[in-house]
Amino acid sequence: MTRLARWCFRHRRLTLGGWVVALLVFVGASLSVGFDYSTEFTVPDGPSTQARALLEHEFSSSAGEVDQIVLESTSPLTADPIRSDVEGMLAKVRGLPHVARVAGPYGDFGTSQVSPDKKIAYATVTFDTRSHDLPRSAVRSVIDTAQSIQGARLRVALGGQAIQNIQPQQASGSATLGIVLALIVLGLAFGALFAAVTPIVTALFAIGIGYAITGLLSHALPVVSFAPILGVLIGLAVGIDYALFIVTRHRAGLRAGHSVEDSTDAALDTAGRAVFFAGLTVAIALLGQFVLGLSFLDSVALTATVTVALTMLASLTLLPALLGFIGSHALSRRERRRLRETGPHPEEATSGWHRWARRLERHRVPAALVSLPALIVLALPALGLQLSLDDAGSDPASSTTRQAYDLMATGFGPGINGPLQLVATIDSPADKAAFTRVVQAAAAQPGVASATPVRSTPDGTAATAALYPTTAPSAPETPALLNHLRDDVVPKAEAGTGLTVLIGGTTATQADFSRALASRLPAFLAIVAVVAFLLLLLVFRSLLIPLLASILNLLSIAAALGGVTAVVGRRWGASLLGISDNTQVEVFLPVIMISVLFGVSMDYHVFLVSRIHEHWSRTHDSRAAVTHGLAVTGKVITAAASIMILVFLSFLLNDGVIVQQFGIGLAAAVVIDAFLIRTLLVPALLHLFGPAAWWLPRWLDRLLPHVRIEGSSSVAASEGSESEPTHA
Repeated sequence: MTRLARWCFRHRRLTLGGWVVALLVFVGASLSVGFDYSTEFTVPDGPSTQARALLEHEFSSSAGEVDQIVLESTSPLTADPIRSDVEGMLAKVRGLPHVARVAGPYGDFGTSQVSPDKKIAYATVTFDTRSHDLPRSAVRSVIDTAQSIQGARLRVALGGQAIQNIQPQQASGSATLGIVLALIVLGLAFGALFAAVTPIVTALFAIGIGYAITGLLSHALPVVSFAPILGVLIGLAVGIDYALFIVTRHRAGLRAGHSVEDSTDAALDTAGRAVFFAGLTVAIALLGQFVLGLSFLDSVALTATVTVALTMLASLTLLPALLGFIGSHALSRRERRRLRETGPHPEEATSGWHRWARRLERHRVPAALVSLPALIVLALPALGLQLSLDDAGSDPASSTTRQAYDLMATGFGPGINGPLQLVATIDSPADKAAFTRVVQAAAAQPGVASATPVRSTPDGTAATAALYPTTAPSAPETPALLNHLRDDVVPKAEAGTGLTVLIGGTTATQADFSRALASRLPAFLAIVAVVAFLLLLLVFRSLLIPLLASILNLLSIAAALGGVTAVVGRRWGASLLGISDNTQVEVFLPVIMISVLFGVSMDYHVFLVSRIHEHWSRTHDSRAAVTHGLAVTGKVITAAASIMILVFLSFLLNDGVIVQQFGIGLAAAVVIDAFLIRTLLVPALLHLFGPAAWWLPRWLDRLLPHVRIEGSSSVAASEGSESEPTHA
């Protein structure tokens, strides 16, 4: 690590130039091809996936994406001149590229597409392929053509997967606010302009390249629309934190009288190693999502990992170069004057954190007895966590997809937005009659508003029908109805017929996704916890330290999910935070939160415990080591946490409810982790454990490779000679 830091420092112009070129190349390439978002998700071998495959195979002429053009008028839509305008618009849409068929609300087969009061109607647009394969220009042409007739008397909104895919959420407001708030916190922490700006510049280079790479990857992988935003904001929070840890150690070296180059080397050889292992843990936790086998989450994991890896790389290469450019200006003017007048001075703990560390040492038992139950109480609401998948009803009110969703629900009932699609292979007239009986039995169930007539393929080899629930797709009653149909109604109706009826559709796919995710979550959690345990075992050569970290990380995540449940599920303060009443806790929120938080919490744990371990390695005085480690890291940990909290809370400015939920959950987790766990509970428990915290069986010590996280440079060693707190 020292050699890398020294090379980047001495060749700082070349290092900075390389990052500038990389930024320009990747951003330029991304701008030239744009983004290709996808919001489709499937479950391997799930019933809904099988139903979709059968529909696409047997009904190939209508297997493309089906979206809606929804119309609302102040007067009846069936009367001229509105009808004439609508029919003219639909004729133009039929002639657009990639449009296979348009079914309007007029004629013998369109009466069901007009509301009872005739003021709301819809037309279906069937594209010639699935939404993720459609060119953005083709979908945009449909939107522009449909809305060309909009006026004072007529409103036009469009809904469906293809429409939703080309409406990426905007992160600029969130990111800008996060940068401003981070700069304020860094300015207060350092009191030096250059030292405050450097971490932000480092993070911006990384997330700029990461965002561009995400755009390029979206053309090779199905990247969900919120993945780039999530990557930017996570990269901003993590990147600033990584740079903050290194700059803090560098400033301590400068105050101790070391040259700018030697201090930079030592900072990378100590805090840089901690950043490397913390970033590695975040990446492993994110990539652990691949064990779930759900492609919808793979893009989130991959794009976030790329951004986190870039922030780590920027902290280890670009940051030393920037520190070379700013030189001694990493210190404030007052600190530089003091250094000239009084000479070098060792790293000092702030008086407030020194007093806190000493007080915690004396009252370690009460601190543990209060903080651990408090953490458990905060996690209790998570027991009532109910997961769902939000639909267009949670889109921003200004979006055309949300307007179309609301109009459809108003005109035709909430179930119109999430039909259940019944489909079966037909081998004989008896099979078709049996399928009709299954549809009739399903349509007669409570919770079903209506069913469409049975439709067969021209050769009679398959049949399908749609059921419309009485409740919205995201309502708890809808998946309950689906389970009842699959488990009871359909098996009973098809018994003895040899027929196999599958139930698909978007709502069924969402339910299958939720079920598959829940069943695979324990394996994912186990893998992430075990990998994190092994990494910390290598770093600190202790059994208790990694075990403690894993347990507390799980409690921290549970407490954060408890906060999300309280705000989103139980609506506590939801209106104050701008959370829509239609919002449900996303089914994949726990997975992504576990990935991010398991890594982020390791940042603080590694930074705190590495300083404790440094002192323990020199003195073997466990009480002094814990007190000293907390005293010298408390300020930077809370500053880093404050930056993360503010950045994550800025997620609430985003229009996407998914991103807003991440903001609430991640901010709550960092508050709990930094202010309750790392600066209170962990030091209290380490005081109670004493030297046993660093115990490792000899046979295991011989087997494990030696990995140094404290560094081995002479400067690092000399920095370890700070004055130690005395004990009563």
